[in-house]
Order: sequence, then C-alpha cells, then structure tokens
Amino acid sequence: MKHRWLPKEVIVVEGRSDTQRLKQTFGSDIKTIETNGSAVSRKLRPELERASEKFGIIIFTDPDYQGERIRRLVTEMIPNAKHAYLKPEQAQSKEKHASLGVEHASNETIRQALLDVAIPINTEPVKLIPQSVLIELGLIGGADSRERRQFIADYFNLGYVNGKQLRKKLSLYQIDEENLREKLTEWRGNKNE
Repeated sequence: MKHRWLPKEVIVVEGRSDTQRLKQTFGSDIKTIETNGSAVSRKLRPELERASEKFGIIIFTDPDYQGERIRRLVTEMIPNAKHAYLKPEQAQSKEKHASLGVEHASNETIRQALLDVAIPINTEPVKLIPQSVLIELGLIGGADSRERRQFIADYFNLGYVNGKQLRKKLSLYQIDEENLREKLTEWRGNKNE
C-alpha cells in the first residue's frame, strides 16, 4: 500500500499499540520511540537526543493526564521537540470504558495531527500574559472558561490546556495578548450566530 506522506521525524509515542497504529497508517518505514509508560526512563534520553539531532522528533501522546505528563517530561529533555495533538473525541475507543489513545484514532485523523504539528518558536518563552488578563478574557474562572480555552487551544493547536498550562503554552508559542483578544472576538462572533 503506497502512502502519500511519511513524517521524516521520529514519532515519540507511549507504547507498542501506538507504534502498530502508526505503521498501519504510514507503513513500516515510520520511525518511533516508545516511552513505555509515564515514567520516561533516563535511559531513553540518549536515544531521544540522537533521534532529535538526526531526524527531529514529534511527541504524539494520548490526550489524557499520562500523555500530557510524558509530553512534559520529553519536552524537558528535548526542548525543540515538535508536538502533535489529538482531541479526546478523536482518540476515543469504540469499546465502552476503554482509555483514550492514539491507537483508537482514524488514519486520516493521525495523518492530519502529524501534518499540523506545533513547533515551539523559541525554547526561551516570551513573557507570560498576566493572569489578570486571562481572567478578564474569561479564560480562567468563568462559567465558560473551559470552552473558551478549548477554542483557543484548538485554533493554535495547543492540545488540552487548563488555565495554568494555557499561560505557559501561549508563551512558548509566542502568542501574544493581541492575538488572543482577536481570536476570542472571533469565538464570540461564532457563538452569537
């Protein structure tokens, strides 16, 4: 089966089932590193560093607490890593009570997530937007804050974020207050239609 596009980077995933799913989507030439759990062993660091230097890496973990923890730990080791995200509804299993996972996503969803990678612009984050501004914009502490944050996270391809994570990711990807206000105005407009 011929595939249209194959990421040149090494994809960092949580486990074997994720690697198998990526091979089903892209073929056997896809390169992965499995973290095998949320601890992210220090032994993995040299392998991640070599892969990053030679090919670049994309962190592609499940959209849950453990996936975000792994993403954070790998990013601490490899600050210039790229990030691919799935929304929870895209990683839902067809089976009841199964956990969220990359292995449950469709081929097209996986391809799109890896095409839409988020690239940190600068490993030195810019100044954090003040928390008071995030409160004023309704991104923290409001009745619809979660919905607003998710709109912003989806638009800028940031993955799931709570209020604290949002500040850090906005800084890392150099999204300033002006861009944030502009997108929230768009969100309000869409909501009122």
